[in-house]
Amino acid sequence: MREPLPITLEQLSDRYDVFFVDQFGVLRDDTGPYEGAIEALSRLATTGKMIVILSNSGRNGEYNSERLVKLGFAADSFDFFVTSGDVAYEVLSSPGSTIVRGSPCLTISSGGDRNLADRLGLVSTEHALDAQLIIISGSESERVAMDDYREMLRPAAEKHIPCVCTNPDIHKLHNGATLAGAGSIARLYEALGGTVTWFGKPHPEIYEHAVRIAGINDRRRVVCVGDSIEHDILGAKTSGFDSALVRTGILAENTDEQLAHLFNSVRAEATYIMPAFRNLGT
Repeated sequence: MREPLPITLEQLSDRYDVFFVDQFGVLRDDTGPYEGAIEALSRLATTGKMIVILSNSGRNGEYNSERLVKLGFAADSFDFFVTSGDVAYEVLSSPGSTIVRGSPCLTISSGGDRNLADRLGLVSTEHALDAQLIIISGSESERVAMDDYREMLRPAAEKHIPCVCTNPDIHKLHNGATLAGAGSIARLYEALGGTVTWFGKPHPEIYEHAVRIAGINDRRRVVCVGDSIEHDILGAKTSGFDSALVRTGILAENTDEQLAHLFNSVRAEATYIMPAFRNLGT
């Protein structure tokens, strides 16, 4: 497996016309923007590049876009904001979906998010045995132990209640630490015998959604920028895009040897690697 080529954002902008940019770990963490990220995104936009923020967020793109702007990012520094939550809603609300409005739904999330359940017209419940659908859109592993999530979900898994995961991220950033993300909870549900339908990177639906709304015809002109090998880099490879791994986010503390091991274990290599998503030329 070849090693990714070192590159700067300026060099990357010379080679590609469309940027699929991850949010958490590339532009920001849970406390705010990374140094230089606001300026870099705006500068990239002024060069005429199409920029699609591609995020494993259970909330919709409008919510995430507004939150990014509140953090200081310019509203005109990106063209589209695509989330796994939006893709899940598109699929689950389409004709032929088995989702029935008014059905009871248990949502595992952070910050009390019930966005997808509300958009689908489901009735939220706090008890797994009452639910006809489980939605896992976030994690509060900083205060809820994984054993507690296991016991919360065990009754639903034993009844084979279907589950939807709208945030496949195995890890999340919290106060500088890497904790279990929503994807870890969904994997736990599978280990209990439950069935999970996954939406978001590295699964292809989110990339195809982005391709459609952006009107992309030539995938060779697209580069995916992310901080996760398991999600951003593998997803890009599976969907036929080049990729750039940034050394911020969940892999910031990993050595070169550890990254090489991850590339091999996931069977996906980044096309390029760069220290951070910073001002062009730095």
